[in-house]
Amino acid sequence: MRVAQVERFGGPEVLVPAELPDPVAGPDEVVIAVDHIDTLFVQTQIRAGAFGEYFDVAPPYVPGGGVSGTVASTGAEVDPAVWAGRRVIAAVEPGSYASLAAVPVDHLVPVPDGLGLREAAALIHDSVTALALLDLTALKAGETVLITGASGGMGTLLVQLARSRGARVVGVARGPEKLSLVRESGAHEVVDAASPDWPRRAAEALGGGADVVLDGVGGEVGAAAFPLTAPGGRFSAHGAPTGGFAAVPPEEAHARAITVLGIADVQIPPAQRVSLAARALEEAAAGRLRAVVGAVYPLERAGEAHAVIEGRGVVGKVLLSV
Repeated sequence: MRVAQVERFGGPEVLVPAELPDPVAGPDEVVIAVDHIDTLFVQTQIRAGAFGEYFDVAPPYVPGGGVSGTVASTGAEVDPAVWAGRRVIAAVEPGSYASLAAVPVDHLVPVPDGLGLREAAALIHDSVTALALLDLTALKAGETVLITGASGGMGTLLVQLARSRGARVVGVARGPEKLSLVRESGAHEVVDAASPDWPRRAAEALGGGADVVLDGVGGEVGAAAFPLTAPGGRFSAHGAPTGGFAAVPPEEAHARAITVLGIADVQIPPAQRVSLAARALEEAAAGRLRAVVGAVYPLERAGEAHAVIEGRGVVGKVLLSV
């Protein structure tokens, strides 16, 4: 099978095409003929050698993530009448940057009729995390939510889902094109993170403080977003594309009765991941949730896709195609 493999830790150039033996389905597995592959910013960070304390990988390795495709073969304990030829998505750890993927059958999520495999791939991880975050923070109708990184793959989904729950949404993004996308996704107000006084503008847009802050950026942006949380509110520091999660002063959080959530709170077990993904695909098939795909690169050009992700030049999601 064709893969994109990280030869050593380093820049995007270390992610190169390679050939590996075709996988064979185990007794409770299927092999998926991959159509599209999900990409995540964290994959670029792992490739560069970061987050070794969280991810136990060593080169050479094929990055793990998620795929959409069609079931090509089934294991001995899998009913081919149910699964053979079926369109599915699945999380694949490791080895998603590949033309074939062996996956346990209980990790599969069928793709509803009317939903393309490209859009389904864009929902594999971001929609699951977005739904989990809104459940964890218990966002309710009538509350106000501030979303940083609102123009990204997950940010645009968070905006749509928060709006559908009846919340008032303020989105933070950088530059006119990204702000326009955030508005189109349903934000009531948008704030340009490129402006030095964006926290003041966000406070004005919020009308004071946010009941929920969903920080997908981390670093200085996340640190500046934390004070915008209203007393008794909820702050989620789940994103770190800047290189680190938002630093939250525990004494201030305690004094203001703010519930702080981190990346550990959205480590989702497989069964729940399947359930959340199925919810997201149903919403997308019904036209109530839209994944914004900004660019698609062939598998052989995965290194270029990583470079674009790191450069933050693409609005929306970056996918690989097989």
